[in-house]
Amino acid sequence: MNTASKLPRTRSRLLAAAASLAIAGAIGVGAVTTGTAPVLADAVKVEAPQVPSFADVVEHVSPAVVSVRVKAKIQPASDDGPDFFQGPDGLPDNPQLRRFFKEFHFGDRNDNRWHQRRDRRGDKPRPVAQGSGFFISEDGYVVTNNHVVEEGSAFTVVTDDGKELDAKLIGTDPRTDLAVLKVDGKGQKFTYVDFADDSKVRVGDWVVAVGNPFGLGGTVTAGIISARGRDIGAGPYDDFIQIDAAVNRGNSGGPAFNLSGQVVGINTAIFSPSGGNVGIAFAIPASTAKMVVRDLMKDGSVERGWLGVEIQPVTDDIAESLGLSSAKGALVASSQDGSPAKKAGIVPGDVITQVDGKDVASTKELARLIGAYAPGKSVDVSVWRNGKAETVKVDLGTLPKSDKQASNDDQQSAPVKPDSLADLGLTVTKSDDGKGLVVTDVDPDSDAADRGIQAGDVITAVNSQDVAGPDDITKAMAEAAKAGRKSVLVQISRDDNNRFVALPVAKG
Repeated sequence: MNTASKLPRTRSRLLAAAASLAIAGAIGVGAVTTGTAPVLADAVKVEAPQVPSFADVVEHVSPAVVSVRVKAKIQPASDDGPDFFQGPDGLPDNPQLRRFFKEFHFGDRNDNRWHQRRDRRGDKPRPVAQGSGFFISEDGYVVTNNHVVEEGSAFTVVTDDGKELDAKLIGTDPRTDLAVLKVDGKGQKFTYVDFADDSKVRVGDWVVAVGNPFGLGGTVTAGIISARGRDIGAGPYDDFIQIDAAVNRGNSGGPAFNLSGQVVGINTAIFSPSGGNVGIAFAIPASTAKMVVRDLMKDGSVERGWLGVEIQPVTDDIAESLGLSSAKGALVASSQDGSPAKKAGIVPGDVITQVDGKDVASTKELARLIGAYAPGKSVDVSVWRNGKAETVKVDLGTLPKSDKQASNDDQQSAPVKPDSLADLGLTVTKSDDGKGLVVTDVDPDSDAADRGIQAGDVITAVNSQDVAGPDDITKAMAEAAKAGRKSVLVQISRDDNNRFVALPVAKG
């Protein structure tokens, strides 16, 4: 085929391509002129994983949680007695008490929490405190902390929906820091919550704290139970649940819930060196609260069983000196005159190991076990005495209002002829009444000094045997060494109080 014949075909193809472009252009112009936007990609959207939510729990329990407002009649300044909070920052002058109130906040007199002001007329209650609480019955019984209401003369409960209701104080128990109020709902039925079985509560379980921090009203925080059985030195029955939910001032008296909406603890204190939440809070266990609240609702007060002993912990050294297999139990330092313990024959040097078959792990555990019984209850108390276990029956008395400890007769020391107990690092002399040896000097590098024995202490017994002279101590040490024991148990009297110290027997 020649060149001339190819030109018409090429021209035809070019014309066809031009026509196609024209058509495509017409379509594009049509799309613009009709306002139809070009198709774009969808916005980013991620399907979130299903995670547990506390919303259902909060929705159901919130109506049962209340704010508690407290008012009191403040005496004029001229009538005031000594102020416990005497420091410039409102804390006690005593260094130990200052540390306690700074680190463990049970209540606060700062701006949002406390509003204590002097009422010059002295005839009108003024606001003093604000905390939290919760209904435990449909007829209006409210649980809160004793430290929230203790200075109050008038009480107001503010419900979750903002209603303000007057309440009266039914009873308080300072030893466990619990109190019960009663709201007159005029026939209204309140949403209420129940206590959990805290024996099933485990470290790591979720908890939801609901309360009134800083007076803000219903506020919800969540965390886990981080420890159990905490003793923070607040009282004789310390057995706190430690939680890491954000609990602040004003949460006092509020509940900590499990995921079933049951109260596992009552928020009472926070560890707060900085003054705010640092993630460590303490709650009264449900088992303690349930028992105390029941008694307060019934009688307005709590009566506890009373044993009448002064006790101290059993250390490893003390356990070894007595032949105990483990450092558990409560060592009796003295039995109060006329007490149930003394009547039953419990004596200094006994180690209480069980009460009605329940193990006594510590001094706090003994206090809780005895306090859980009603006065007049007869209990079997197991003691470790003279290297063997014995059981005595004790009819418990009523715990006195005062926690005064047992005391002995005053002892006056007038050294006459000091004797040396060089192996122990002690110099002693007989006491005036012939009961024990008075310590006149202590070698600062001795085991006795390390264990806190001081000049002026009176050694009254060694291994439960009365001491009348230095030979009694030497004899007791020899017997202990012969029995294969590494230490002896020395009973010390100081300032009318007894305590026990374990001292090594083989020290040259």
